[in-house]
Amino acid sequence: MSGAAAPAAAGGGGKRPGGRAGRNLPAAIAVGVALGAVTLAALYVVKVLFLLEVVVAVGIGIVELARAFAAKGIQVQVAPILGGMVLMVVGTYWGGPVFLLGSFALTLMVTLAWRMLAPPGSAKGVVAATAGYVRDASASAFVCAYPALIAGFVPLLLAEDDGPHRVVVFIAVTICSDIGGYTAGVLFGKHKMSPIISPKKTWEGFAGSALSCVVCGALLVRFLLDGEFWQGALLGAVVVIFATLGDLIESVIKRDLGIKDMGTLLPGHGGAMDRLDSLLFTLVPVWLLLYLFG
Repeated sequence: MSGAAAPAAAGGGGKRPGGRAGRNLPAAIAVGVALGAVTLAALYVVKVLFLLEVVVAVGIGIVELARAFAAKGIQVQVAPILGGMVLMVVGTYWGGPVFLLGSFALTLMVTLAWRMLAPPGSAKGVVAATAGYVRDASASAFVCAYPALIAGFVPLLLAEDDGPHRVVVFIAVTICSDIGGYTAGVLFGKHKMSPIISPKKTWEGFAGSALSCVVCGALLVRFLLDGEFWQGALLGAVVVIFATLGDLIESVIKRDLGIKDMGTLLPGHGGAMDRLDSLLFTLVPVWLLLYLFG
């Protein structure tokens, strides 16, 4: 599950050393194209290979989140969350929604117990060992849900007879939110959407995202899934809202933790979580709408 060709956060805005988007655009495009090619190859050759790609991407995102929290003295229980995420992503492909729910609950319980039984190494005595438990456990539960649980909806999309097509619709429409927003924001962006949370985002960028998502959704649902144009347009409209929310929430997290990017893994993009943010937030609404459309 990759952000493929998304060059930067939607919206445009003030100049930075890397350009108006604050990114190395050629590197971002090259990385996006490469990730897109790998994703398509995995989807249409062997479905399980795509699930492994999801596991790797989300696993890196979990580690990035844990490191970011650790910089603020918050201990996330990485080991049980990674194990639970693999269980949720791989097992749900065969077990369905009930398996996803059960494996998430099990992961959460193990994670809470893990922090209780393995407090920080320097902790001595009952008081020291329990200090910060609620803080650490809350952060770990957060990561259990975002991104681990949400990623478990990928196999629910993929398990359908036309699963690869559904995944392509999900990824492509979400990418259109980034690309449309980036283009419109750079060319026309003047009115800031949220100056405090994400200064680069503009309402003009949001309009570009909306137009791109609606058009892409209408075309892909009609010609790839044999649905109706209106269904695809509705899906696109929902995607632009949730993609924007995902991007803004990721920005809030980074501002609270005092960091610019979650990592440096992807040149021109940042870390894995910097590319997964909008995808994670659109995944569940897209799965639900496609399920309802039949």
